[in-house]
Amino acid sequence: MREESGGLTRRLAETLAAVGYGDLPREAIAETLRAALDWLGSALAGSVEAPARLAQRVVAGLGESREATVFSAGRSSAAGAALGNGVASHILELDDLHHASTLHPAAPIIPAALAVAEREHADGRAFLTAVAVGYEAALRIGEAVNPSHYRFWHPTGTAATFGGATAAASLMKLDAARMLDALGTAGTQAAGLWEFNADGAMSKHLHAGKAAFNGVLAADLARAGFTGATRILEGDRGFFRATSTAYDATRITEGLGERWKILENSYKLHACCGHTHTAIDAALDLRGERAWGGAEAVESIRIATYGPGFEIVKEPNPRSSYQAKFSIAYVVATALLEGRAGLEQFAAERFGPEGVRDAATAGLLARTRTAVADDLTAQYPAAWPARLVVILRDGTELRGGGDYPRGHPKNAVSTAELEEKFLALVAPRFGADTAHRARDAVKSLETCEDMCRVFCDLLP
Repeated sequence: MREESGGLTRRLAETLAAVGYGDLPREAIAETLRAALDWLGSALAGSVEAPARLAQRVVAGLGESREATVFSAGRSSAAGAALGNGVASHILELDDLHHASTLHPAAPIIPAALAVAEREHADGRAFLTAVAVGYEAALRIGEAVNPSHYRFWHPTGTAATFGGATAAASLMKLDAARMLDALGTAGTQAAGLWEFNADGAMSKHLHAGKAAFNGVLAADLARAGFTGATRILEGDRGFFRATSTAYDATRITEGLGERWKILENSYKLHACCGHTHTAIDAALDLRGERAWGGAEAVESIRIATYGPGFEIVKEPNPRSSYQAKFSIAYVVATALLEGRAGLEQFAAERFGPEGVRDAATAGLLARTRTAVADDLTAQYPAAWPARLVVILRDGTELRGGGDYPRGHPKNAVSTAELEEKFLALVAPRFGADTAHRARDAVKSLETCEDMCRVFCDLLP
């Protein structure tokens, strides 16, 4: 464990409370706009899914308020909107990802920022600043406790709670002392256990929504004078010691205020767990290299991955669309057979009590083996590597792999590709006109005078 002397949480609060729009480098602003666009696509498309509808119903029952927009469900209190939109953002498994912290930042942070920005009638520059500092807090804290934290804890529910609180506090213009209180109150609420994965429960979506909700609550309490632990990160019974066996506190302060973590952001092009994406990319590359005759031409598939990721994606024969999103064997097989791992590859009718219904895919899964490779584990979380060997019945071996999935900064996607992804998510659900208006609304954020007007009339 690497310690940092002095008041670590206080230093983080003081630095982030002082950040204004003019302190952000141009490239950080540009990346924040990309993150906002990518988030909005997942949030809008996810807002009509069943888990989002359930959350919206509960939010409506919390009391009538018109402070902020809940996509596809009218308006509610700021905290309620953060909850509803946070849940919606994390359903389709297409929201962004920061690899070093293994954290999905947009789903918890941007809903908190948007809800408070609408309530406070903040301008677009204040909103973008809040998102950037929210990412800064969440990703630094996530890196500090990763990877040991990841064994039991879902960082999108834990570390991102700090990000939601920081974003909300920034929009409320809290000073360093009140920002410190907000972080303290956020940390004591930070939670999210991986046990949901055993059942395919909806808790994963809740983690993002609750982190957003708790972030708004923490900042509201701090503004009212409610105090929080001043050493919530580094204290003897604080977040680091409670949730990690090998934390590195220097991750919080290294380059703080100089190197912006949002520039390390990654974007997902496949509608499934990020731990599978490098393997999917390898499968798509192999498929594109030669015609090999489909499933019956394949003798076997061998997938090598890293240990922490394997524990999340080791399901060999998924029995539901949810399990399929966390099955590296299934997504590699569908990428090889169909050339995609999009939303349609996870349609509910593809799965049954015995597993995958399609005979060709099921047969291929029976001939697929996934294993942990120590050399790949040693590279994680700096890299998310995978190796793939496809052996054909004629004896031919096709080999592929990589260290970074497409969308990672070291294997980047263009803004045009993100816009294409956005339109593909939003247009089929709400129409092309709404999709283009939503995209253009994000592009105009820097000149927006009141965030309450940006998205409030976007959907019926």
